[in-house]
Amino acid sequence: MSARAAAPEITHRRILKIAVPVVLSNATVPILGAVDVGVVGQLGEAAPIGAVAMGAIILSTVYWIFGFLRMGTAGLVGQAAGADDDAEVSAILTRALMIAGAGGLLLILLQLPIFAAAFWLSPASDEVEGLARSYLTIRIWTAPAAIAVYAVTGWLVAMERTSGVFWVQLVMNGLNILLDLWFVLGLGWGVEGVAIATVLAELTGAGLGLWFCRDAFQHVEWRNWARVFDRVKLIRMGLLNADILIRSALLMAIFSSFVFLGAGFGDVTLAANEVLIQFTYIVAYAMDGFAFAAEALIARAVGQHNVARLRKAALMCSFWGAVTCVSMALFFVIGGPWLIDVMAKAPGVQTEARVYLPWMIAAPLVGCASWMLDGIFIGATRGADMRNMMVVSTAIYVVAVLALTPIFANHGLWAALLISFAARGITLGLRYPALERAVA
Repeated sequence: MSARAAAPEITHRRILKIAVPVVLSNATVPILGAVDVGVVGQLGEAAPIGAVAMGAIILSTVYWIFGFLRMGTAGLVGQAAGADDDAEVSAILTRALMIAGAGGLLLILLQLPIFAAAFWLSPASDEVEGLARSYLTIRIWTAPAAIAVYAVTGWLVAMERTSGVFWVQLVMNGLNILLDLWFVLGLGWGVEGVAIATVLAELTGAGLGLWFCRDAFQHVEWRNWARVFDRVKLIRMGLLNADILIRSALLMAIFSSFVFLGAGFGDVTLAANEVLIQFTYIVAYAMDGFAFAAEALIARAVGQHNVARLRKAALMCSFWGAVTCVSMALFFVIGGPWLIDVMAKAPGVQTEARVYLPWMIAAPLVGCASWMLDGIFIGATRGADMRNMMVVSTAIYVVAVLALTPIFANHGLWAALLISFAARGITLGLRYPALERAVA
């Protein structure tokens, strides 16, 4: 598992080898969501559809909190690999899996208040809530496995084994789809069948992911408890994860407020915004591959204290990120109206979405720097910079909303969102020289 022996020159081929499997694995995620809803839709009732949708959103939001584990693990493992410290590469995975296990057990213990809070925030009919509770009480038992997938993904990204990430997602989502069809349509298990299918798929995905990480367990240091519980390293990991969590929470707050504020302009505008914001997720799925490549390559360069390699990795990954963003913007210019019509059938929503489509065409171009710099700073484990610049960007977003929406209504809201993208890119860009100085 020697890291330096497996660290060839940074080339476009190497970047694409890391990025393409991530992009392909991301493509399986929306397919699974569509099948989940489509299968219960065959039952001919509205309540099961609402229950599965609500339950999935609640758990996705709760699990999203642990997204820091993927990012923090990727940066730390990549740096250890760059420093040729195989022992630490193994020990970090153990720490990450322990956090995943502890976090999952905590969610199981706190499931009643968590679900109660979720239904209080988003009330539903008694029938939908009852079915959603059945769904949640089944799925919550695999919380440790679901969160462990974050840790495993971060480790695989850092080790440039994203083909493993692809296979984990493909097998996990593919199995989920097949079991959905069998349990719901074949055995008639309804909403509980969807939940059981996901439980079995998550356990399989976590197990497969650990198998792809088997090199780490061939090194005795993965269970060297003195190293695993090293106080300095635990504190570093904890602080990094906390910084990333704060950054991610603020980013989620921006997108959530965008939805809530859009509701104030009427149902049609709210629906149009929801359709268009899906375009942002499409761009993010495409950009993840090159951001992940930046994480892996930057982390290794930092571990080697090699500023030249760091700069080369940043520039080359950013080149591909820019190509992706420009391509997505062109796609929205040409195919945006068609995509709107596919996603929304109401004529009023289609017309309204076309009015705001130019903002979505501009979004990939404005947000490109922020997406790529996120990957660069994650790889460098500069969590404090990410947190602080996110605080600044959020404040700029709030000011923009207060200044622009009273004058320009929903156009002002879209402008504020894109201003937040630009602010993240500019503020992180201003911190990049400090990143290089720290590595040097």
